[in-house]
Formats: sequence, structure tokens, C-alpha cells
Amino acid sequence: MKYRSTRGDAREVSLSEAMRAGLAPDGGLYVPAGLPRAQALAGQTTLAGVAVPLLAPFFAGDPLARQLAGIVEDAFVFPAPLRPVEAHGVPLSVLELFHGPTAAFKDLGARFLAACLARAAPAGGRPLTIIVATSGDTGGAVAAAFHRRPGFRIVLLYPAGRVAPLQERQLCCWDDNVTTCAVQGSFDDCQRLAKQAFAAPALQAALTMSSANSINIGRLLPQIVSFAAASLQVEAAGGRPAGFIIPSGNLGHALACVWAREMGLPIGGIVLAHNANRTVPDYVESGQWRPRPSVATIANAMDVGDPSNMERIFHLYHDHKTLTKRLSATSINDDAIRHRIRAEAAQAGWIPCPHTAVAAEAWHRMPEQERRRLHWIVVATAHPAKFPEVVEPLVAGALTPPPALAQLLGRPIRRTEIAANLDALRALLVAA
Repeated sequence: MKYRSTRGDAREVSLSEAMRAGLAPDGGLYVPAGLPRAQALAGQTTLAGVAVPLLAPFFAGDPLARQLAGIVEDAFVFPAPLRPVEAHGVPLSVLELFHGPTAAFKDLGARFLAACLARAAPAGGRPLTIIVATSGDTGGAVAAAFHRRPGFRIVLLYPAGRVAPLQERQLCCWDDNVTTCAVQGSFDDCQRLAKQAFAAPALQAALTMSSANSINIGRLLPQIVSFAAASLQVEAAGGRPAGFIIPSGNLGHALACVWAREMGLPIGGIVLAHNANRTVPDYVESGQWRPRPSVATIANAMDVGDPSNMERIFHLYHDHKTLTKRLSATSINDDAIRHRIRAEAAQAGWIPCPHTAVAAEAWHRMPEQERRRLHWIVVATAHPAKFPEVVEPLVAGALTPPPALAQLLGRPIRRTEIAANLDALRALLVAA
């Protein structure tokens, strides 16, 4: 399997090369030269059981292929249970992807990428500097996956004042090979800075750089497995096919679900559930792609006005008509998010985080006929205890963080504030 740039002006590379580079030299994002058909999955419903046969074609011809089983063993070490929600009278489930060390779905992709890069690193080479723009959960997951791994230097860029307090503590609790930067700007500024760094000739000469955002193909591949395993579990139980409602920001997770369906997994509908950042829903409605500055919301990890992975979706679906036949998108504001958290806790006995509540509200807004057409799955991307200032007043009770997360939050805080410009980031990167 070879990987090519979405922009078509860079040579095809191996999977290991694509993961180490993060971004293609022409500024595009790496995609498989062709999506393989899913095979040899009969009877498999667990993450680890699905992962090796599903991902093997993506590793074909790469030096990492013979190590895929070990990579899966390292990365897929926590469950992703599919919990039924029985209070609403029709098949509905919640896919809990928050059982990793930082209580967010991004733990899986980060651990998988770390396991791959650690095995692909050339002996005696200079350290790989991984620059991560984060709107909340990505940075903590990447830091946890790479912390104190020899041969890696991690630089986290997050928008100062625009992440939840608990998320900020999780981003700033690291030492050793992790540097956390509070950027005076938005997430889009952080993402722009990361891309500018990768394209800067002086930094390219001084450092070996990569990304662990969802622009990195190594982050996306394991996320395909989550959707595959859940859809196979629904299929094995009989009844209606699975459909997914995905909290969406930079669209990496949504893209993984799209690729899973295009590979032939039994997935019906896919709904991209956005907060008040309406760039994608407005495109679906109008056919006009108009990126814009992000808007701050209580579902802050989705505060993205110019989602990078839309480039990969455009590469797959070449026109608006095709895209809208395959995907739908909706926007949910803060008041509706609060209402849904309160209502699910009171009526259905489960508590969504603000991001998960966006997806849950999108399901409730579907016409009844559409709700009954598929076995819909709300994708739960983070544990609600990560957002106590939002969730606890709505459910009238304290939330207990998972033990692994609580341990992280007890560490001292370390961060550096920088301006939202390349000069400031360059100075930090070359100082060490």
C-alpha cells in the first residue's frame, strides 16, 4: 500500500514515511492510494480481533507490517463498550470511547501512532519533534502516549483560555520530553502555526518534525477499528444496520467512520454533529465551502472553523452532490447541549459530556422514521467528569474522574505562553 497527497504534487510514500512526515511536502494530507475492502472479519467483534485483519492491507509492503500484531497489542489495551440506551423506545446505543488513560477517544489513536513510530524510528537518528495543535483532548492523549519515550520530543499548542479548566490541567501536567504552549489565539491559530512550522525551510533543516494531530494518517487508521467493531457487533445481534452520529470538529474521527463504510463495513447513515461552529453544516446545506474563525462553545474540543480533514473528505467525494448523498451534518448550540445533558441524565440514566451531548441531541432531532430506520450509535468521545464546570450543575451532583485521569491531574502545572505567530514558535523549538 502506498500513500499519496490529497493535493497530488508529492511522490507516493510508504506508511512509515507518511506517519513520520505527518504532512505531505506539498501541504496536502496523506491518504491511501486506494481503500482496501474489509475481509476476514467474520465472527470478530472485539477491537483487537478486528484490528489486525482490518489494518493489515494498510501496512502491506511496509517494514511495520510484520510488527502489526505487536502494535495492536500495545495500543488496544482498553475497552470500547457499546451501551444500550433503552429509555427512548427504539434501538439506540452509546459507543464509549473514553476508557483510556486520559478519558478521551483520542487515547487509542495516540497510543497506536506512538507504537508505530517507536518501531519505525531509525537507530541513532535525531529526535523526532512532534508538534500537536489541540483544542482540548488531543494534546493530553498524545502527551500520555509519548511521555518519556526515547527519541521523541512533544510540543503541545493549545488556545489559551479556550479549553476547559480540567483539560488545561491535563495538557499542562507533563515534564521531561513534553513542552506545553498556551497560544494567544484560537485553535485555528494553533493549527496554522503547526502547518507553518512543517513548511518552514529553516525548521526543516534544524529539526525532524511530525504531527500527531488527525492530519497524521497514523492517528486515523486505528479509529477505523472502533467503528468497524461496533458495526459488526450490531450486525451480529441482528435487526437494523448500524448508523453513527459523531461529535465533529477537525473531522478526523468522522473520516475514520467514512473510510470504514467505504471499505464495506455494515454502516448505514453517518451524521456529523457539530456545535455552533457551522462551517460543515453550512457547506452541506449550501454547497459553498466557507471556512471561518472558530466560535468558543462549551463543547470546546469541537471549536474548529476550518477543519483540516475536510480536505480528505473532498478528496474522497469529489462534488457536493456525492458528499451529501453519503453524509449529513447538523449544528447544535450551547443551550441545546445543556438541555440534552440534563434530559439524558434525568430520563435515560446516563450522563453525556458536552461533545457527546451534541451527538445525542442530533439523534433526538431526527424525524421518527429516520430514528427507526437504523440502530443509531451515539459516539461518546470523552468522560463527562472532564467537564465538571459544565456538567455538574446540570445533573446536580459531583462527577468522579476515572482513576487514571485523577492521577494525571495531581501533577504540577507546567506551561509556556507564546504569541500566535511563527517567530514565537520557532524561538521555542530551536531553543532546546
